[in-house]
Amino acid sequence: MKINKITLFILCLIVGFVSCSKDDGTDVTEVPIRDRAEQQVIDKDSLIGYLETHYYNSSAFVNNTNPSINDLIISELPQDNVLPDPSNNTLLIDAIEIKNTVFVDVDYEYYILRLNQGGGIESPHFSDNIRLNFSGNLLNEEVFDSSANPVDFDLTTLVAGWGRVLPEFNVAESFIENGDGTISFMNAGVGVMFLPSGLGFFSEGNLPLYSPLIFKFELYQSNINDHDLDGVPSYLEDIDNDLDLRNDDTDENGVQDFIDPDDDGDGTLTVEEDLEDIDPNVDSSGDGNLTNDLDGDGDPTNDDTDNDGIPNYLDIDDTVSNTDDNNN
Repeated sequence: MKINKITLFILCLIVGFVSCSKDDGTDVTEVPIRDRAEQQVIDKDSLIGYLETHYYNSSAFVNNTNPSINDLIISELPQDNVLPDPSNNTLLIDAIEIKNTVFVDVDYEYYILRLNQGGGIESPHFSDNIRLNFSGNLLNEEVFDSSANPVDFDLTTLVAGWGRVLPEFNVAESFIENGDGTISFMNAGVGVMFLPSGLGFFSEGNLPLYSPLIFKFELYQSNINDHDLDGVPSYLEDIDNDLDLRNDDTDENGVQDFIDPDDDGDGTLTVEEDLEDIDPNVDSSGDGNLTNDLDGDGDPTNDDTDNDGIPNYLDIDDTVSNTDDNNN
């Protein structure tokens, strides 16, 4: 009887060893990517729950002519769910703006807390370069990224939510060069964005998958981007106006328009299809004819040789180049 028990024990060990072996030829099952529309429903519920149970020190931004994200304190409601000191604090759900957008064919809802519009004249486009300070955290308040000094970003390299939110704000009104080499910005655009994972990292990145995100920011400056240096600002290369440059490829050559120097694939570079004369009173070709100078005015979008409503740089039928000085 004792021998039988020992034999059974050894047999169990052998079976366990074989079943745990990595060389059994079986494939590791990959976790399928979640449906974006279904995940948006989950994220919306999580974000609304956060906004309903957290408040901020709203009085700190009243008559504050130069606010900062350092002034912002977001706190969780106490267990009795009663807002402390309502004269100085406001529930987030009562202060946020609800926004909607479509991204990869999914309807998304996201939220903005507007703390300061910004005193500058300009607002960035969704594809511009920006300079700002920021802090990013999860709903559990864990900070996963932040800047100690102003940093520069190309909005096309960031998660989709940034390209929706930052254009809602103005840049700083002014700046001061300090004696230590740093710069202080005055009256910047200050706010907080609350993003579903679909406008964030979704199933990519080093954060927990499908995490809604919170970004606090101070927007200082912006510059219009022209990624392919073809004279057409990148935001104008969004042909279908969906705030997504990845799906705009006029000549269907696999290179998106905003990084394609020849958008229509007609063999004439976009920058050379800028035909408007810089100065109609100057004979730049030196041939005595003021009407045939194709110098270009820096804007290829206003040149339509065959008057079909399609600018030359997007029209394969128009190949007139500003390098052809004798071309009318």
